[in-house]
Amino acid sequence: MTIHIIGVDCATENSKVGMARGSLDGGVARINEVVVCDKERSAADYIASWISSTDPVLLALDAPLGWPQPLGVSLANHRAGDELFVAPNDIFRRATDRFTQRTLGKTPLDVGADRIARTAHAALRVLGELRRRLGQPIPLAWSPELTAGISAIEVYPAATLGVWGVRSSRYKNPDQVEERQEIIAALRHQFVLPADVTVLEQNADALDSAVCLLCAKDFLLGQASPPEDLSLAAVEGWIWTRTPGGAAGAAGAAGAAGAAGAAGAAGAAGAHARPS
Repeated sequence: MTIHIIGVDCATENSKVGMARGSLDGGVARINEVVVCDKERSAADYIASWISSTDPVLLALDAPLGWPQPLGVSLANHRAGDELFVAPNDIFRRATDRFTQRTLGKTPLDVGADRIARTAHAALRVLGELRRRLGQPIPLAWSPELTAGISAIEVYPAATLGVWGVRSSRYKNPDQVEERQEIIAALRHQFVLPADVTVLEQNADALDSAVCLLCAKDFLLGQASPPEDLSLAAVEGWIWTRTPGGAAGAAGAAGAAGAAGAAGAAGAAGAHARPS
């Protein structure tokens, strides 16, 4: 069965949004097309045009898809000037952010206290627009066992590159072409790439969207770490990153799948709620 995968390097401005379209079929992974959005075509425009079959589609978005649960609880009845009795790392940082820092040594930006919240808002707006356009739900996926329809996961390209032992920084500047070529060379070991990779060499946002496909591949092969607390992840979101050391996360993901029926509905509702 072919699973179509779409990577989105999210941003608040269209000109900064990278988009990659690929597939996973019988163990063969491909990157078929990579583009950068502009004011003529948005991320939702591209995704809608790329979905044309009944095969499962997985969207891998490089942006937080939820906020820390304690943040909402603490602010629900807060009045200006009142003291907050929750530690900053608990109120501004999600469980998945702490897990990523603890296991991978990478600390995502705090969606509860940083401008990354605007990128999160933009990503959720894309999901909402797609739901309206396509007339179907787009729940968050909690297990690699996809059957049909469209689902989404949150990813973090820099963390995934780090686990794979690939350069994960100092490749964003326009003149850092050789550095981007290092990452492209690593992607060639994982994907069949397009004949022309110029956009990947010249544009870091495009390259990050291609790395989002690597994140999606790890998830689909059961090699990404599942949530420690699925009910909490359904509210806050979860960054799917390859398990350190290459150990498969499939067993944990399969265990989580049993609870995904109830939590998945909550996750879909939350999705209606980082730079690499």
